[in-house]
Amino acid sequence: MLHIYCPYCGETREEEEFHPKGQAHIARPADPEACSDEEWGDYLFFRDNPRGIHHELWVHAVGCRKFFNVTRHTVTYEILETYKMGERPSVTAEAPEGRPADASAQQASLCDGVRA
Repeated sequence: MLHIYCPYCGETREEEEFHPKGQAHIARPADPEACSDEEWGDYLFFRDNPRGIHHELWVHAVGCRKFFNVTRHTVTYEILETYKMGERPSVTAEAPEGRPADASAQQASLCDGVRA
């Protein structure tokens, strides 16, 4: 059983209180009306499925009912961090120890969304 820390409640609770909602940090199209059917389909249905560090969206369904992000290792199921919506992860595939990558890589991740 996973024990998950809710960054809003400030408590670690059992996983039954939470529900995963998919990949985090997915950038919405700037102009949905201008997207082709293929671009719109990619946005709606295609998600990364990496082996290793992955950023996910979760909801504390039984507690505060707020959405937050989880950085999880998909092989070991280890939860490396949780953080509030709008915050940036400190652990990424490029910086697995939690140290920030160089400034240019950080800027690129802001523009493209966080990729794991």
